[in-house]
Amino acid sequence: MSYKIGVVGHKESVMAFKLVGFDVTYAETTVEARKAIDKMAQQNYGVIYVSDVLLLEIPEVVSHYEKKVTPALISIPTHLGSNGYGKSKIKEYVEKAVGQDIL
Repeated sequence: MSYKIGVVGHKESVMAFKLVGFDVTYAETTVEARKAIDKMAQQNYGVIYVSDVLLLEIPEVVSHYEKKVTPALISIPTHLGSNGYGKSKIKEYVEKAVGQDIL
């Protein structure tokens, strides 16, 4: 089975992903981001890159998709830089897997 790769975020942050051939959906609000992520999840997307600013504001969506195999929601920084969300999630996952904070 072949999966697609999608990107959701503010136009300034995700526009470049179109050059690589990813399917890009612009989302300026959390409502738009939720709709885009849910739509992509239903359309066989295996990985969805999402602006970290938006992921930080929709923890219930992140929690919902963490329980599923696909799609994987991957945090990407915005054009203004990272807010540390991605790093904190990796730290959380490592601590869960190993049983202690090793980072």
